[in-house]
Amino acid sequence: MNVTVVGAGEVGSTIAESLSDSHDVTVLDVDAERVETLTYELDVLAVQGDGTDADALREAGTADADMLIASTDDDRTNLVTCGTAKALGDAFTIARVKSPQFLDTWRLKEGAFGVDFMVCTDLLAAKTIVGVIGLPTARDVDSYAGGSVQMAEFEVPPDSPVADRTVAEADTFESLTFAAIIRDDDVIIPSGGTVIRPGDDVVVIGTPDCTRQFSADIAPDENAPREVVIVGGGEIGYQTARLLERRGFQPRLVEHDPDRARWLAEQLPDTLVMESDATDRSFLERENVGLADVFVATLDNDQQNLLATLLAKRLGADRTVAVVDTVEFGDLFEAVGVDVAVSPREATAEEITRFTRARRAENVSIIEGDRAEVLELEVDADSPAVGRTIRDIDGELPDGVVVGAITRNGSFVTPRGDTVIGDGDHVVVFAELAAVDAVSRMF
Repeated sequence: MNVTVVGAGEVGSTIAESLSDSHDVTVLDVDAERVETLTYELDVLAVQGDGTDADALREAGTADADMLIASTDDDRTNLVTCGTAKALGDAFTIARVKSPQFLDTWRLKEGAFGVDFMVCTDLLAAKTIVGVIGLPTARDVDSYAGGSVQMAEFEVPPDSPVADRTVAEADTFESLTFAAIIRDDDVIIPSGGTVIRPGDDVVVIGTPDCTRQFSADIAPDENAPREVVIVGGGEIGYQTARLLERRGFQPRLVEHDPDRARWLAEQLPDTLVMESDATDRSFLERENVGLADVFVATLDNDQQNLLATLLAKRLGADRTVAVVDTVEFGDLFEAVGVDVAVSPREATAEEITRFTRARRAENVSIIEGDRAEVLELEVDADSPAVGRTIRDIDGELPDGVVVGAITRNGSFVTPRGDTVIGDGDHVVVFAELAAVDAVSRMF
């Protein structure tokens, strides 16, 4: 597939790198220095030019491209780029936007703005935050088969009851599969005798109930959160509070600007909006922020978010989540004490990449920065897997593959070696990146 990526910032570069292994990728950017850097660092064709300029898109080969991804930091530039690409050819267009208003408009009519698929950075970040809050010990969460199957990635703390136990000892659940253990730079496909060590990231696939129960087993003291404090009433903070309200939470939201705080109070009936500086320690102490089950920082910049979360942690907040605008800072935030760092840019790049891959599957999740995928595949009558057991097909699949769950006619089926794959089954599979194509062909 020929793909044009417009915008060579953190999002565009990440997308280009991810797609370059299996597609012909051209990257277009106005910054000559970025273009030169990409030319030497990635196996892509880098071209200098403005994505809103038809001549520049022609030079990048967009007229003959199969897909165009507009990923600059400016919403309107991305929308105009998609519209221009549609005028030149028949590429499938993907636009990255920050404002949910554009997303709302796009949803009113198929193909609005000349965009075939739209990703809203701020809304996606809010959904990521809410997903992590729902499973108190999770680092990553995703759902499949209409919500009946859930994948979650958990980091095992040193004092966890699960630490130093075998998978067989930890697996007390009827509808849960231990798909992988990520240890340092290794992806381990576990057997019953594999020992879970402190610091491991454990990827499980199963029913939402079993996933929640395993979350509780990892850290029994981490009860389901009740008290959530959000600091920063920008778009991400607002969307996070709105989504939490839908789940029955009554969060508290701190916003410094009085006009914005008034607007938020009008829009969020089940949220207590407080007007104050979220980095004011005396205010945080006065409002008992230290008693919060989850403290979420969605302020204007990384420095403020880091300061606010560390203050909240010092005051006793049980779990902290911070938005990190600079992708490279994510690991640093978590190293100095932030429990979960959420990067809107990284989440957007992953969402766009997974969408391009999901054209061969019902749903795709990218694990650990593209080291593995979890795919939901609908089995059709011509599939080589139909009528065969998992044990039978396992020998024909490469290493690094685990069938994590099956849904059949809306019912959950726990996969075992003697489980027979049927026409119409939805199969959720963990696969290391090198094995993904073989998995797609099999199912």
